[in-house]
Amino acid sequence: MRPSGELGDFLRSRRARIRPEDVGFASGSGVRRVPGLRREELAHLAGVSVDYYVRLEQGRNRGVSDAVLGAVAGALRLDEDERAHFFRLARPEKPEADPGRAHDGAAARAGVRRLLDWISAPALAMGRRMDVVAWNRAACALITDFSALPPAERNLCRLHLLNDEIGRRYPDREMIAREAVGHLRLAAGRFPDDPELWRLVEELNERSEEFRRHWRLHTVRTKSHGLKRVDHPEAGPLTLSYEITHFPQDPELSLLVYTAAPGSPEEKALRVMAGA
Repeated sequence: MRPSGELGDFLRSRRARIRPEDVGFASGSGVRRVPGLRREELAHLAGVSVDYYVRLEQGRNRGVSDAVLGAVAGALRLDEDERAHFFRLARPEKPEADPGRAHDGAAARAGVRRLLDWISAPALAMGRRMDVVAWNRAACALITDFSALPPAERNLCRLHLLNDEIGRRYPDREMIAREAVGHLRLAAGRFPDDPELWRLVEELNERSEEFRRHWRLHTVRTKSHGLKRVDHPEAGPLTLSYEITHFPQDPELSLLVYTAAPGSPEEKALRVMAGA
């Protein structure tokens, strides 16, 4: 179960990043002991009483309406991911799914494994904790030989943050770390009673300063596509596109596929990795 105080910590982190002068308050009015907006300023922007907002930040949010949550989200300038995370934290009594169905290292079904084998580009399947449960030959050539790793280490967040050899391959390491931690934050909001997820969070918090920094900032992030730069030890610098999709009948299992522009050096490198 997630630690108590998550809702308040999240709201305070979002108040702290808003400059008073950007929302019509004089930054020099009174002594400011903490950065960002005061509680009463945020309550004014959201159109709720200070007492009501204080109770929300303290986790005394039973019966809070959609209208109030929406007003607070707007005042805090939350993006789509942050807004969804905020609503889940404010209503922890509504878990989304069975915490046990998380693909926590268990083997993917045969159909998924065959699908990956038929994909020539680097592709892998992972659960909501970023545990890699299936992969193809090209994914091993691009990232690492997953079959050689103990099941507990087949986790993209662990590999990016705790494996120095793999971590050094990504020039945009800060972005990689932020997105990986943000993914786990969202998962923690959706599945607060998943003990394996919290054990992973505890391990990363103990072993990685990067993780601690982004976790303290309450970074939340979800990505369905984008670009990733990789300094591959054999193929050299690569800029790859990636797409992430989900299986309709198994929404907690996602498919990650890397591709490259036709005729590009990256496409040729991926073909070599696939053994084409």
